[in-house]
Amino acid sequence: MTRSGDHGPLDSLESQFSLTALDRCDSCGAQAYIRVELDSGELLFCAHHGKKYQEKLAGIAQSWHDESSKLLEETKA
Repeated sequence: MTRSGDHGPLDSLESQFSLTALDRCDSCGAQAYIRVELDSGELLFCAHHGKKYQEKLAGIAQSWHDESSKLLEETKA
């Protein structure tokens, strides 16, 4: 699994793809901050559910795009 924060091949993906307020968690409907690409498609998660399922999905995820740092930026503003 590659994470965009690891300065790996997904850094270019981060500049091309950004989650918005319209993207919703597949588990609870809250704003999504994590996008997981699988062979079968993609999953979107809020920060809470992303952390909850990270260990289970680590072995099968093709990529893990995490924008949960935006939560800290919003609280500073």
